[in-house]
Amino acid sequence: MEHHRAPRKRTRATAFAAALLLTVVGCSSGGKDDNGLTPTSADPAKLASQKLSWKPCAAPTPAQGTGSAPSAPPGGGAWKCATMKVPLDYADAKAGTLDLALIRTEATDRAHRVGSLVFNFGGPGGSGITTLPAAAGDYKALRARYDLVSFDPRGVGASAPVRCENDTQLDAYFAQNATPDNAAQEKTYLESLKSFATACQDNSGKVLPHVGTTSAARDMDLLRQVLGDQKLNYMGISYGTELGGVYAHLFPKNVGRAVFDGVVDPTNDVEQGALAQAKGFQLALDNFAQDCVNRGDKCLLRGANVKEVEDVIVKLLAQLATKPIPAGNSGRTLGRTQATNGIAQALYSKEYWQLLEQGVDDAEGGDGALLLVLSDSMNGRNKDGTYSNIQAANAAVNCADFKQRYTVGQAKAKVPAFRKASPVFGDFMAWGLLGCSEWPVAGQWTTPDVSAPGAPPIVVVGNTGDPATPYQGAKNMVDKLGPGVGVELTYKGQGHGAYDSGDKCVQGAVNAYLLDGKVPAAGAVCQ
Repeated sequence: MEHHRAPRKRTRATAFAAALLLTVVGCSSGGKDDNGLTPTSADPAKLASQKLSWKPCAAPTPAQGTGSAPSAPPGGGAWKCATMKVPLDYADAKAGTLDLALIRTEATDRAHRVGSLVFNFGGPGGSGITTLPAAAGDYKALRARYDLVSFDPRGVGASAPVRCENDTQLDAYFAQNATPDNAAQEKTYLESLKSFATACQDNSGKVLPHVGTTSAARDMDLLRQVLGDQKLNYMGISYGTELGGVYAHLFPKNVGRAVFDGVVDPTNDVEQGALAQAKGFQLALDNFAQDCVNRGDKCLLRGANVKEVEDVIVKLLAQLATKPIPAGNSGRTLGRTQATNGIAQALYSKEYWQLLEQGVDDAEGGDGALLLVLSDSMNGRNKDGTYSNIQAANAAVNCADFKQRYTVGQAKAKVPAFRKASPVFGDFMAWGLLGCSEWPVAGQWTTPDVSAPGAPPIVVVGNTGDPATPYQGAKNMVDKLGPGVGVELTYKGQGHGAYDSGDKCVQGAVNAYLLDGKVPAAGAVCQ
């Protein structure tokens, strides 16, 4: 799920309504501007020899989210941060540079160090600077022989972040009805999108044409060189699999050991991806409801079968469409859009199912606090009421990548098919097709090219119960990478992605490849 739509690890398809309609404007000359851009020569060959200055990491910037500086990683040592200069426009060295924010902790077994292992955790729009330290416990075994490295991609977090509306405006923006039911609501909705667009135009015009995935992939190859690695060893999760696939296409001979987990389907255009996500989240909701049925009276939600449990949710959402409920003592309310976002967020991991159950039960009783917290997490809203730029960056990258532009009439015509795919999420996904409708920057592709002839094996991990990146995407990624490149590993599980589920079979297979170069058998299954 994307804008109005996706949390930290997301897929690529357009989803939960509300587009970001941005227009490019110039920015000031002179020194570094408010977007972190510097008007200096940006020859990639010269930038490859730059020296990084690693220093203790500061607390997250507002665009990255709130919190304190990262604590020491498991196993000791420290997190260090640096900035790397990359060309704003790889086709025009005179356009200047931007600063790419990096984070690293060094390998613990220096005598047997393989090199750097670069992570992208998805989005697009997720901050690697904040996510890697939070997830480092999952990668303790890999850290033995790798420096763990991540970054905020261009337009994200501390790397020339895309900025749009202020926090008060964003509260209203994310609370609006994202599935208009009549002409008046459509007008209000579109006016809101255009207001948002004006703010994006005013604040981030110059960077918008240059935040696409192709530029991010080129940044990764520059990062590889600056880190001193002959090959890029890489772990891409969710959108990070698409970024990895584009990198492999551009630089097949520079790929080292790479793993794609929670795989975006490279064969889907915007509409196909959105419909696949509607089906994927519906599948996850079905699995949640079946678990509820299996637990009988221990489940807080009433229902003797899956449909009856889901009817509770459908009825609740219909009520919230016309009558939002208070969200605890926050002074805010929960409406249909926020509730749907919160439900989707809870389906990203089986560990969150208990929050979904409790949140729906609370909302039935008139308290929307828990579902609103889940929705806030999806939209990048911090506890203090500030927002990260995850959703602004998400839309900016999507619209720089994809060519498709839809009209209101086209989106409305898709609603019945999407609703059939998912009574809960379908309407939101269909209206989400408007995501780039009035975007001023032309998209690059209909679908990304990930063919990578000559690349070494890339392990592609698909989860049969994945809501955000449905399982078929892994099979299609293997096919499109080409013969002898993609090696599929199947995980029969729930939630988004596989490695961070903690499954020992998946982690064992991935670790054996990354640490020792042992390629898993094609078609291997973990369950």
